[in-house]
Amino acid sequence: MTSDIRKLPTGFGRLWTAQTVSSLGDGVSHAALPLIALTLTRDPMALAAVTAAGTLPWLLFGVLGGALVDRWDRRRTMWFMDAARAALLAIPAAAAALDLLSIPLLAAVAFLLGLGGLFFDTAATAYLPDLLGRDPALLERANSRLRGAQTAMSGFAGPPAGSALLALGRAVPLLADAVSFLLSALLVRTLPAMPRPVPEARDTLLQQARAGASYVFRDRLLLGLALRPAVGNVAFLAVETVLALFAYDRLGIDTYGFGLLLTAEATGGLLGAGIASYLGRQLGTGTALTCTAAVEGLAILGLAAAANPYVAGLALAVCGAGMGATMVLGPSLRQAIVPAHLMGRVASTSRMLAMCAAPIGAFLGGWLATTYDIRTPLYAAAGLLLAMTAITASMTSNRRVEAALRAAAPAAAPDHPAHKGPAQETAPKVL
Repeated sequence: MTSDIRKLPTGFGRLWTAQTVSSLGDGVSHAALPLIALTLTRDPMALAAVTAAGTLPWLLFGVLGGALVDRWDRRRTMWFMDAARAALLAIPAAAAALDLLSIPLLAAVAFLLGLGGLFFDTAATAYLPDLLGRDPALLERANSRLRGAQTAMSGFAGPPAGSALLALGRAVPLLADAVSFLLSALLVRTLPAMPRPVPEARDTLLQQARAGASYVFRDRLLLGLALRPAVGNVAFLAVETVLALFAYDRLGIDTYGFGLLLTAEATGGLLGAGIASYLGRQLGTGTALTCTAAVEGLAILGLAAAANPYVAGLALAVCGAGMGATMVLGPSLRQAIVPAHLMGRVASTSRMLAMCAAPIGAFLGGWLATTYDIRTPLYAAAGLLLAMTAITASMTSNRRVEAALRAAAPAAAPDHPAHKGPAQETAPKVL
C-alpha cells in the first residue's frame, strides 16, 4: 500500500480536535484583545507593546525551549501548557470583571501566553512526525487539515464570535479562550505516548541548543524556510499593530465589521491550505513557496491602497490564501527532512527567528503610523515581503527541495512530488 492511500492514525483525529477547539478560542481573543486594548488607549505605541509582548518569549527562550522539548515527553508538555494557559486567562478575565484591566496587565498576560505557546507549539511540531512515522504524504495531509482547521476557527468563526462576545463584557471572550485551552488539554492528554528522543548525555543544554541552531544556519534550504516567516512577521506585525485603527479611522468599519475583515483573511487562508498540495504538484514545492510569498506582498500592497472595506477584505483574503498554502508546504517539508532527535530544536530555532522578528514589526508599525501616516506601515510591509521573496527564491528552489528529500529518505525520494516542476507529470504528489 502506498503512502498516498494510507489513513491518518486515530490519534491524529484527537490532536486535530484539540487544536481545532483551541484555535476557536484563539480566534475569539484575536479579535477581542485589540478591541479591549482600544478601550484602554488610542496610543499606537501602547497597542504595539501588547502585540509585541506575546512574541518576546521566543526572543528570550526560543532555542533553549527547543532543547528542553527534545529532552521532555512531548505529549505531556502539550497538555500541561494548555492547562496552564487556561488558568492564566482567568487573571485578565477577573480584572476585566472588576474593571482593573490595564495595558501593563494585558502585556504581561500576552507574554506568559506566548511562553506557553512556545513550548506547546514546539512540542506539537516535534510530536506530529513521530505520530505519522515521518511519512511525507501523511505529513502534508495532516498539516493541511491542521492548518485548515486553525484558519477556519481562529480566523473564520472566532473573530465574529469574539466581537459578539465582547459586547457581553470584556471578560467573556477571555473566559471563552480559557475554556478552549482546558478542553484542548484534556484531549491532548488522551493521545498515544511516543518514545522520547535518544538523550545526548555528553552535551549540556546550551550545547544542544547551539547544535539545533547551527543545523538550521548551515543548511540553505532550512535557512530559507526560516527566513520567509521571519521577514514575513516583521511585515505582518507592522500591519496587525495598526489594522484595527486603520479599519476604524480610514475604512469606517465598526466593531462587528472588524471581525468580518479578519474573517475575510481567514477565508483566504482556508482556501490556501486546501490548494497547497495542488500548487506543489503543479509548480514543485520550492516554486510554489516563492509564488505564495509574492502573492502575500502584492496583497498587502493592495490593502494599503484600499479605499473601502470591500477592497480591503479582498486584499486580506488573497494574503490569507498565500499564507495558508505557505504554512502547509513549508512545515511539512521541514518535518520530512529534519532528524527526529533534532526536530524540537530546529522547529524552535525556525520559529524563534520568526517570532523575534515580530516585536520589530510591531514597534515599526506603531512608529511609522505615529511619525507618518496610518497607511505607511502597510506600504512598508508590502515592500519587505516582495524583497524577501526575491532574496529567498534560490534558497528554497525545487532543486534544493529534491536534494534534501533524497538525502532524508532515499527510497521514497523518486515518488515525492516536490521533485518535479511544472513540466513533469509522472510522479504523484505526496509532500
